[in-house]
Amino acid sequence: MPPVLVSTEAGVMTVTLNRPVKLNAFVAGMHGLLREAISQAEANASIRALLLTGAGRGFCAGQDLSERNMNDPNLDLGGGLDANYNPFIRRLRALPKPVLCAVNGNLARSASVFRSFGFTPAVSNFLR
Repeated sequence: MPPVLVSTEAGVMTVTLNRPVKLNAFVAGMHGLLREAISQAEANASIRALLLTGAGRGFCAGQDLSERNMNDPNLDLGGGLDANYNPFIRRLRALPKPVLCAVNGNLARSASVFRSFGFTPAVSNFLR
């Protein structure tokens, strides 16, 4: 099963992080698939909104560190942020279509991550 699923229905592109056993933790191959999905949403006028969600009981646990050698003295986790995560968030923010996130699981942590990138959770009143 691919780690990212993309479907379109009634003008809404749904992008699903699809590693439920690992709580949808990111692995390297997911970044390219997400870039492709955003490019499709940008280019296709019939797509009027993008919905980002996660399969299973959690939205996203972050980076799957099991694919990294954490004992490597040259390991640069910040490089992954600069090369993949930050550009992804910038592209989502620049997308000229509404971007919605259906967050399943623990919203408190996810909401703080979304806020750090300038997104406002629709349920922010419940987080006080």
